[in-house]
Amino acid sequence: MLTNSVEELRARHARSVRLSVDAVARVRPDQLDAETPCAGWRLRDLLEHMIAQNHGFADAARGGDDPGVWAVRPSADPVADYHVSADDVLSAFAAEDVFERTLVLAEILPDQGIPAAQVIGFHLVDSVVHAWDVARSIGETITPDAAVADAALSIARTVPDGPERSDPGAPFGPALAEPEQTSTLDRILLALGRSPNWPN
Repeated sequence: MLTNSVEELRARHARSVRLSVDAVARVRPDQLDAETPCAGWRLRDLLEHMIAQNHGFADAARGGDDPGVWAVRPSADPVADYHVSADDVLSAFAAEDVFERTLVLAEILPDQGIPAAQVIGFHLVDSVVHAWDVARSIGETITPDAAVADAALSIARTVPDGPERSDPGAPFGPALAEPEQTSTLDRILLALGRSPNWPN
């Protein structure tokens, strides 16, 4: 039987994904070429990346290990396709036995099994940060609930802050200094190298 803490992690993860769905739902077709906090990516690029990641994590949760599932593909309607991908990943992590297994993230660590609780944590923080990326790209923001924000911050602070964060294509930039009186959301962003004041 799953513990309450694991079930709570699953519930927080679901809310993080819904947070991203809500952010993506605000995107209009004429905003798909907007700049994003992800250097070099337009909003369409970001959404297509997010779609691929959702399907990749869903495949991992179902026991798959095919790196092709993680491939970024062009989307004629990235808002609609994102919604489908979000449903896919939520359905995959809803499986009763998922936390009893180790999963393979074929794009990231193809030769290593990772506990499912750790994998869902990776996706939780990814969902929160990318929800913010999308919202900021269209001049808005997000408001994660306190439990989701606390979980994302805890996970974000475990991401190694080494020189690899400066490599081209690194998912997160070097951590930024954290001022006093900083919100939990801003702490998450700073820990992962994003300026809460982007694009300023």
